[in-house]
Amino acid sequence: MVSYDDNSSFVDGDELRTNFASAMSAMYRQEVPLYGDLINIVRDVNTSTLQKRQGHDSSTTSAAIRTSSERLTLERHGAIRLGTPYELQTVRRIFEVLGMHPVGYYDLSVAGLPMHATCFRPKEVSSLDRNPFRVFTTLLRPELLASEEARKLSLALLGERKIFTDRLLELLNIAESQGGKLTKDQAEVFIPQALLTFSWRPVAAATLSQYNLVKAEHPILADIACFQSSHINHLTPRTLDIDAVQEAMHEAGMAVKSRIEGPPPRRCPILLRQTSFLALEEAVKFPTNGNTEEKGLVEASHKARFGEIEERGAAVTSKGRELYDKLLRESMKKAGDVSPKDVDAAVAETFKQYPDDWSQLRRQGLIFCEFRCAKKLMDKPPKRHGDDSLLEQLISDGIIEASPITYEDFLPFSAAGIFQSNLGSGAGGDSALDLKPSSSDREGLEKAIQRKLLDADEWYARAQDQTLDAVCAELGLTKEQLM
Repeated sequence: MVSYDDNSSFVDGDELRTNFASAMSAMYRQEVPLYGDLINIVRDVNTSTLQKRQGHDSSTTSAAIRTSSERLTLERHGAIRLGTPYELQTVRRIFEVLGMHPVGYYDLSVAGLPMHATCFRPKEVSSLDRNPFRVFTTLLRPELLASEEARKLSLALLGERKIFTDRLLELLNIAESQGGKLTKDQAEVFIPQALLTFSWRPVAAATLSQYNLVKAEHPILADIACFQSSHINHLTPRTLDIDAVQEAMHEAGMAVKSRIEGPPPRRCPILLRQTSFLALEEAVKFPTNGNTEEKGLVEASHKARFGEIEERGAAVTSKGRELYDKLLRESMKKAGDVSPKDVDAAVAETFKQYPDDWSQLRRQGLIFCEFRCAKKLMDKPPKRHGDDSLLEQLISDGIIEASPITYEDFLPFSAAGIFQSNLGSGAGGDSALDLKPSSSDREGLEKAIQRKLLDADEWYARAQDQTLDAVCAELGLTKEQLM
């Protein structure tokens, strides 16, 4: 094995991730042309929104969520569905080379799906600023399937398939022997080899009868178990105005999801809002005898891949998330089984209880913020007066500037809502499987991935504390004095 001592011979992880994300976007645009139309719509809406925001008071509008136009153009998240711990471990190795790490645990069984998930993304703020590529990665939980026949068949199909090339596995070994890095020449081979794992394969890994049996349990199970790759099922651009994009998609004649998932429209956006055009019916060839060669193939179709859009708001604290979850439950109970328009109205009415002012959100400890010095202190050290903390006093005086930290992660119910609307099970619109009782299993996912999952709340708290430390150092104060 060649030893590389000169770090300059390696490709920077942020650069490699940018190149990979760009290549994946080009691949998906070719595989799903409608995705290219979606990118154009999002670009136009973002340009218009940025122009409208110029001159607005960023303390009272959603412009307070800072993002550079360069980051906005680059920003994507993808989603993949994996079937076995081995697949998850190998995908983890791929993403580690790209500077992406598992953050957060998502239990989708609470929404009737036999999966749990994590998000692979950069964990350094500077890396997120350079390229915030994320991949929402689900793993099948076969123990939750009530149908023993579907479970055994799914596991048998997953045990036979091979979604990673030998060359890719070789490059992963090389990268790990080089401290997780690749040279430029190695990277140029690595990217297309890795993309094969996530590309669409028009020939299935199951016979049509096997596919139909698994699909009868649920289409999402068929999507996980019956194909030769872990094809990416959507690639999501970020918009600054998801309502405008939803309207533009309707006008363009796209089959759009009936309602936007997540919080209602707000002056001060929080967490994540998502919508999509509905999954496409795509031609697939099924082998008649399990052999994927060209002989004896039967043509049919599969519906899995769709176009999603997201609008990101402020990251909320544990207190803020508890309030969000409480109001979401209340609004869903109030709405009942009614039209999407009525559901939206119920959500909007209920969420009036959630403060919609950046200052109040910060003061009530509902959001995470980043802090920076806007002015220097006078020679005389400041003294706290009144009930406000010194931090709030210095913010009011314009010495310190506070802005919301962008939410970089996902919402399990929103993800499940998108999945279910694109892979419904048919009769009655019921898209939940017949599952055994749901239960969260973070430890099980960590065992499968062979890594501890970063806690998202701890990550945001640390990011906030780092900016407070910088402010204290610049102003010559201690954190105790400031708080």
